[in-house]
Amino acid sequence: MKKVALVTGGMGGLGTAMCKSLAKSGLTVVTTYLGDEEKKQKWLSDMSKEGHSFKAYKCDVADYDSCVAAVAKIKQEVGNVDVLVNNAGITRDGTLKRMTKDSWDVVINTNLGSVFNMTKQVVDDMIEKGWGRIINISSINGQKGQFGQANYSAAKAAIHGFTMAVAQETAKKGVTVNTIAPGYIATEMVMAVPEDVRNKIIAAIPVGRLGKPEEVAALVNYLVSDLAGFMTGAELAINGGQHMM
Repeated sequence: MKKVALVTGGMGGLGTAMCKSLAKSGLTVVTTYLGDEEKKQKWLSDMSKEGHSFKAYKCDVADYDSCVAAVAKIKQEVGNVDVLVNNAGITRDGTLKRMTKDSWDVVINTNLGSVFNMTKQVVDDMIEKGWGRIINISSINGQKGQFGQANYSAAKAAIHGFTMAVAQETAKKGVTVNTIAPGYIATEMVMAVPEDVRNKIIAAIPVGRLGKPEEVAALVNYLVSDLAGFMTGAELAINGGQHMM
């Protein structure tokens, strides 16, 4: 029986690449969406044309009860989740001086709270089965900080603390928990940045280019594989050498 992978935020640039890559590796892939039915249908249609039969479940990953309901439905219709990729995230940028409480809360709840909300729903089943993979998507800005992103940087930094703690709790149960921290990736969002700004970003990347979504997806695929069973609690940077630890 195929393993089931749940990718939150799977309709974005990075998420789509992850869904495709995991499907090509033989997993049954499902994702979440917040409520844009038209966007969901278009994405599913586009993926179907490429030969992928994904399913998408309505879920506000920042809301615990919504996560409970969505995962219950996934378990009923598809099966227990073997692989969880906590990829959903948003930005509400602004200097601390100008940042509102709402901008802080929504980013913390969506980017960090979602990692707890979703992991909580699947980890017990993984432990019971004796096999599972949890991959939390952080960011280069969670490692080094970023001007105007106190909320985003705080959330993404905290993700790895969560990873390390849960990795210790599940290590003897056959469940690995790891963090991936991408740098600047050539998603639609980044490519929409004005060219002069984008060129300044690229100039700061030692390899001289943006990353590809497929490169991050390939790293996810490795962490999902049986060959990655000895890696847990790790934070893997994939940023073209822009920030080295």
